[in-house]
Amino acid sequence: MIQEIYPHRFDNSFTLRMAEKTDHVLIYRNDDVLLKDTEQDIIPTFEELGIPAEGADYLYRIDDMFFYTLPPDAFTADKGGISYRDVSVSRTLESFEGFAIITGREIVRFFETRRFCGRCGHSMQHSDRERAMVCENCGQTEYPKISPAIIVAIHDGDDLLMIKSAGRPNSSFHLIAGFVEVGETFEETVKREAMEEVGVKVKNVKYYKSQPWAFSDSVMIGFTAELDGERQEFVIQESEVGEAAWINRKDIPESFNSISIGSEMISNFKHGRS
Repeated sequence: MIQEIYPHRFDNSFTLRMAEKTDHVLIYRNDDVLLKDTEQDIIPTFEELGIPAEGADYLYRIDDMFFYTLPPDAFTADKGGISYRDVSVSRTLESFEGFAIITGREIVRFFETRRFCGRCGHSMQHSDRERAMVCENCGQTEYPKISPAIIVAIHDGDDLLMIKSAGRPNSSFHLIAGFVEVGETFEETVKREAMEEVGVKVKNVKYYKSQPWAFSDSVMIGFTAELDGERQEFVIQESEVGEAAWINRKDIPESFNSISIGSEMISNFKHGRS
C-alpha cells in the first residue's frame, strides 16, 4: 500500500527546525505539485529550485531527509526540468516519494483551510508547540482533519460483493466504503453502509487493518463481513451506487493496483487469503 515505504521510515513528529537549502520542498498549486522531470528523486530541494528556504513550513521527515512547503508564489522562475504535475502522480510512483507527495498535500490542505478561526473569524497562526493552527484572538486550536471511513469486503461463500459508483459506469468494481457518522462505532458503520448502499444485512464483522488515505483526508479502516441470511435483490442507493454484483473469486480481475487497502482486500479474497 502507498504508506508502506520500508526500508524508509516516515517520522511525522513536530519540530521547529529551520529549513536548509539541501532540504526538500513541496510546492502545491491547487492539486498540482512542483516536481523534477525525472523518474526518481523527483521532489526538488530549495537549492535545486534556486529559492531561499527561509519561512518554509515543516511537513515531516523520511529517514534523514526533511520536507517543507512554501506557497506557490515562492517559485516564479521558468526553470528547465521542473514543472507542475497533478498530485495523482503519487499513485503511480514505486518509491516513497508517492507517499511523500500526497501526505504533504494533506498537511498543506489543512493549512489552507484553517487560515481563519471557525469560532470568531480572526486569523490563525501556526502553533509553536505542535502541528496545529491557533487563533490569535480567542485561542481556538485546530488539528489536521482526519476523517475515519470504513471499507468492507462482504462475502457469501466464494462470491464477493462489489459495486460501481453512480455516474461512473466504465469504472472498475470496488468494495463498499463510507465515512463514520457521529456516535457510531466502526462496526455499526459497516452494517449501516451495507444496508444503505445495497440493502444487504451482514454478520461476523471482523477488523482487517487500517490505512492513512491522504487523498480524502481520511483513514480507512478495513473489515471483512459475511452475508446475513439468503440473498435478496439489491436495493441500490442510486445517488451513490451505479451497479452491484456478487462476483466469484475466480472472475475477479488481476488489474487492481497495490496502493490501497481496498485493492489488497480484493486480492486477498481472489487468492483465498480471506
